Amino acid sequence: MHNERVLLTITTTATGTTVASDLGYLLHKHPDRVQSFELPVGTAHVFYPESDEQRCTAALLLEVDPIGIVRGKRFGGDGFALAQYVNDRPYAASSMLAVALGKVWGTALKGRCPARPDLEGAALPLTVTVPALPCSGGIDLVERLFAPLGWHVRADAVALDPEVPRWGDSRYAEVTLTGTMPLADALSHLYVLLPVLDGAKHYWVSTDEVDKLVRNAGAWLGSHPERDLVTRRYLKHQGVFVAEATERLDALDDVAPESSQPESLSAEPTAGGDDVEPATPLVRLRSAAVLAALRDTAAHRVVDLGCGEGALLRELLADPAFTEVVGVDVAAGALERAERRLGLERMPDSVRARLTLRQSSATYRDRALEGFDAVVLMEVVEHLDLDRLPTLERSVFGHARPASVVVTTPNAEFNVRYERLAAGAMRHPDHRFEWTRDEFGRWASAVAEAHGYAVELRPVGDVDPELGAPTQLALFRRVDLRQDGSAHSTTEGGAA
Repeated sequence: MHNERVLLTITTTATGTTVASDLGYLLHKHPDRVQSFELPVGTAHVFYPESDEQRCTAALLLEVDPIGIVRGKRFGGDGFALAQYVNDRPYAASSMLAVALGKVWGTALKGRCPARPDLEGAALPLTVTVPALPCSGGIDLVERLFAPLGWHVRADAVALDPEVPRWGDSRYAEVTLTGTMPLADALSHLYVLLPVLDGAKHYWVSTDEVDKLVRNAGAWLGSHPERDLVTRRYLKHQGVFVAEATERLDALDDVAPESSQPESLSAEPTAGGDDVEPATPLVRLRSAAVLAALRDTAAHRVVDLGCGEGALLRELLADPAFTEVVGVDVAAGALERAERRLGLERMPDSVRARLTLRQSSATYRDRALEGFDAVVLMEVVEHLDLDRLPTLERSVFGHARPASVVVTTPNAEFNVRYERLAAGAMRHPDHRFEWTRDEFGRWASAVAEAHGYAVELRPVGDVDPELGAPTQLALFRRVDLRQDGSAHSTTEGGAA
């Protein structure tokens, strides 16, 4: 039996300060060479049918070995042995193509481009084509999955046999996706949703698949209208894993699972007037705001207190300006998941040397956390009982006493914008309280005055003229006394 081929192409055109051929830097595959990679399911090839400064196309071609994929392995749950050999795996995009994408373009999937850091996160005009995509559940599912992520979707049904029209259409579609976004976002959409559309993974699902789903879709799946369907299918309806993934996705963005940004707060329509770009996920806006605050203080040694599974740690490690990064959490399980999520065993020694993971608590004095440039409390304070806050204030502002402290927390006033969040409910079941802007401002001012800090309040996310932003941030800068007795901030740009 000869091997068959599955194809996916990604095309970009020149825009702004980039040229189309920069796609080669982002994918870490040179446009002038054909590269091949041996995988358990066959052989993947990467090549560029076209590449110049105006237009560049990268192709991922997977030659599937139909016999090799089942030799000694379980096959995605089909109910009879013959299904292991008589199936569509060699012909249609599926979980196998997603695996190949993750293996071959893994660095691009993570959003890293060491050779051209200026390209990281750059929004590019992209066109993705998949000639044969299985659509278990109907072709309209392609639109339901990809359109909320900012794609314009064209899905044309493939006839069972063009020569016999009465046979009708197959369950496959020729799909074209067009949109403007960072390449890493596009790859994460494909990596997660190709298996979902297929409806049958070719490999055994374990807790590692929960990690992969949260790692690759955590930035967008939480607010996706088809989140439950995506989670169930990606994890092959394994109830224990689905429940774990749901809980972890909820925790990433502290909003009710069904919540979504209101249309009035989304980006404006494009020039054509037909497409509306989805709002940037709040989890990303929050991380970006924290990083901006840290850079404003010129911090180099940073503690992420209540780091959870390491989402912010990844961002800190990606910037060499942060020379020492300490992730602290009270839960040992969260630190173990952070290790897996960050890939410590695969991390370059130079990066690994900058990171420390430590089990500790925000409410206890820990001398190992003293003397740092900055401590971050990102979505932490609202998980404490109010009567425990003075203890946190003493341990962080009084004992650890960093040069700066960054605190983020939800803005309770904004909750009415989440249509499916019940009146008076909080964004996450573990929240003990949520502050209004006035309440947060009064708390921040009192803490600053009590412990010798100046404080600046910043909104995070689109600002509603009546309700403010969905998240609020306080940047505290420690104030010392000069020899002449006048006050000054110990960090750059600080206000007395």
